Amino acid sequence: MQTFIKNLAKYVEEEVILKGWVNNIRSSGSIAFLELRDGSGFVQCVVSKKELSEEIWGLVEKATQESSGIVTGLVTKHPKQDGLFEIQVTNFELIQQAIDYPISNKEHGPEFLMDNRHLWLRSKKQWAILKIRDEVFFSLQSFLREENFTRVDAPILQPTSCEDTSELFQIDFFGEPVYLTQSGQLYIEAAEMSLGRVYDFGPVFRAEKSKTRKHLNEFWMMDAELPFESLEQMMDFIEKMMKRLTTDVLTHCEEELKILERDLKPLEHVRDAGFVRLKHKEVIEKLNSKFQAGLTLVDDIGAPEESMIAKLYDVPVFVTDWPAEIKAFYMPHFMDGDMERVRSVDLIGIEGYGELVGGAEREYDYDKLIAVMKKRNYNLEDYSWYLDLRRYGSIPHSGFGLGLERMVAWLSGIHHVREAIPFARTMNRIRP
Repeated sequence: MQTFIKNLAKYVEEEVILKGWVNNIRSSGSIAFLELRDGSGFVQCVVSKKELSEEIWGLVEKATQESSGIVTGLVTKHPKQDGLFEIQVTNFELIQQAIDYPISNKEHGPEFLMDNRHLWLRSKKQWAILKIRDEVFFSLQSFLREENFTRVDAPILQPTSCEDTSELFQIDFFGEPVYLTQSGQLYIEAAEMSLGRVYDFGPVFRAEKSKTRKHLNEFWMMDAELPFESLEQMMDFIEKMMKRLTTDVLTHCEEELKILERDLKPLEHVRDAGFVRLKHKEVIEKLNSKFQAGLTLVDDIGAPEESMIAKLYDVPVFVTDWPAEIKAFYMPHFMDGDMERVRSVDLIGIEGYGELVGGAEREYDYDKLIAVMKKRNYNLEDYSWYLDLRRYGSIPHSGFGLGLERMVAWLSGIHHVREAIPFARTMNRIRP
């Protein structure tokens, strides 16, 4: 029966069977050291020529990086490192010998590695990142279930846009133009009126012609809706969620964080400290004062400004009350002096990772929503089903979206979000 590497602590001084791939191999005459990977972890397998038949030793000598095989051996404690184990090999079966594996232990450029992404996934760092991604996914779903949320999957093909249509991929749907989803928000608002707290979690698409380290054209988004809750209540919820995510990764991904050489202090600080809350105009004033940013009160806060915010604070910052003209149609408006603003929020992450979460209260008054849509020249017929939600049992509610890849990139401490998804889709990459 196969044993998984992550469970070796249960089998000290027992014989086990491991199945996997040779991550690395080194030999010193009559002793060979195979580092085996089975998906659950890595372990050093010590092979002594004198303990094996010539035939089995010959198979060990044929093993190369990324060859697949089956190892049988005794589990022993590592002689120098507590908590680590080794395998004293008693038998080895070579399933397939990998010849001239293209990704060696030398340094490779990012384009070469992305061209060979199907193989690069096997490296220790990429393994660690994707394990953290899995933990974030599981942590979010567990947390939301504990908080009485129901998962509702929104359609990927949508006839209308949630925000700006210029950032959508349009396709032909049996003669009718439709879009690849940029958010499931409008649809889960409909489900909210049946199920209460709801969320969706799936791929979304943005046709942004952006080449920054924070952008992908296909990524995973978790959208959530909180009925009867205000912007302030939603921010409390988001902060609680962020602390839970950080705690779970710190608790369950120790090996992965160590492989990535992630500095844990910023994560621990986010877990333990309170977040900052500022209004958009307060942020503009601070950035102009501290960095001579030259921003006006109607300016958006982009990547350069997000980096400035990260220099001022070592905890995430909620930025609220944005100019109405730069935000989506479904947010409630209010007057701030002679300026129209909306009840929305962006959560700006630490260490320069930018916006991690974005959300807003939803305009639940039918007449006010219609007025905004008309002002923006929306085709009301396209949104008739969404407007029905304001006709029949409308309620005050709030919602937010979380981008999985940016969250994984920040928790992992990696530079580019393309490594936070198995196969990145960007302006210049559709393969492999």
